[in-house]
Amino acid sequence: MTVDEPIVRPGPLRWLGYAFGRALPPRYRSWVLHDTTTDTWVLRHVARAAVQLAVPVILVLTVVPGPFWIRGMAALGGVLMGLIFSIAYITETTEHRLVKAGYPAGTAAEARHRITTARQAEETQRRQEAAARRAARYRNRSGR
Repeated sequence: MTVDEPIVRPGPLRWLGYAFGRALPPRYRSWVLHDTTTDTWVLRHVARAAVQLAVPVILVLTVVPGPFWIRGMAALGGVLMGLIFSIAYITETTEHRLVKAGYPAGTAAEARHRITTARQAEETQRRQEAAARRAARYRNRSGR
């Protein structure tokens, strides 16, 4: 992950294109890396999938003839199936977005692994410091 590149967020129209699979211009490259590796990357992926699924859902609800409850159930079934498939291929999709942004394949997995390792090291350090404070408190109470 390159720290020296500024993270430039795309505008709403560019983001819509990005949500539908369009590649962003090179100046948004660091944002794509951030988008696919941040703590909320899974929620961001689901949000993009929901935007993609909105188009067929609106068409089913407005254009298809028949009782509304049948159209609603068809739309709900489509959304559920779409989200299942989207989540099943979540890592491949995010890696593909990074490749389109100019990063080598495997960048997202490597960045997430690095972030997780750093977070675990911080958590281990925090727990060790807390254990040392508890041990010191216990020693002070018992007079050792």
